[in-house]
Amino acid sequence: MKQRGFALLLAVVLFLTAPALAVQVDDGSLPQVLTYHGVLALVNRASKVTKKYVPEDLVVPQVAMRRKGEEQGIRMRLSAARALERMFEEALAQGHTLIAASGYRSFGVQDLRFQAKVKEVGTKEKAWRTVAPAGASEHQLGLAMDLQSPSMPRLNRAFGETPEGIWVAQNAHRYGFVIRYQRSWTETTGYLYDPWHVRYLGIAHATAVSALNIPYEDYYEALKSIPEYALLGATDVLLTGLVSAIRSGDLALLQQLMSAAPDEQDAALQ
Repeated sequence: MKQRGFALLLAVVLFLTAPALAVQVDDGSLPQVLTYHGVLALVNRASKVTKKYVPEDLVVPQVAMRRKGEEQGIRMRLSAARALERMFEEALAQGHTLIAASGYRSFGVQDLRFQAKVKEVGTKEKAWRTVAPAGASEHQLGLAMDLQSPSMPRLNRAFGETPEGIWVAQNAHRYGFVIRYQRSWTETTGYLYDPWHVRYLGIAHATAVSALNIPYEDYYEALKSIPEYALLGATDVLLTGLVSAIRSGDLALLQQLMSAAPDEQDAALQ
């Protein structure tokens, strides 16, 4: 067991110290939960979704929408849709009305949006700051939603200053969502501040990202070295501590999780 644990630890050290490479979302080397079939997928310009990918469990969340008849543009994967419903219900109970503006988008629809933005601003480089090119949008995962409020009926950065935007920033993680593109993260994410764009990760991971206050790119990099059973079963407290330790180079806790035999994994998480 000690030799096995040392070998696993050595592999992780080599992985963490290797030069950074662009991650392919579904290259066969990652646990499914980290690919675009799972809720923890990383999608950006360096890690794209395939042209033909369409989530199999898209549903229309029962929430307030911008306009009637837009249901096809408000779809999300089932787990994300149910979480969105809970978030909208709780926001309303606390006096805040949220409106769903844009959910799942196909590769083709995203391409049309991006090309329109290029035409508007003049160059792809400028367009990239606010609109993802086709294949690089979290909306194609069916795990993202753009939000509005009655006082801010358009996608506008001022949404972050409205009572609804402030409530979302403070509470989204409680329902499994994060505000993906924060103001101070542009250098890492590649996108300007989007207070209306929330991404579903599940409550444990969203809460950990919120506690760590780091871009999802940085969080995901640490997740790649964590065993799948821990990705699926760890609490937000464990995930926060584990990711923080990995990022600082302290691999003792990771070694314990990686060394656990199948019948020891529940105890290891405890």
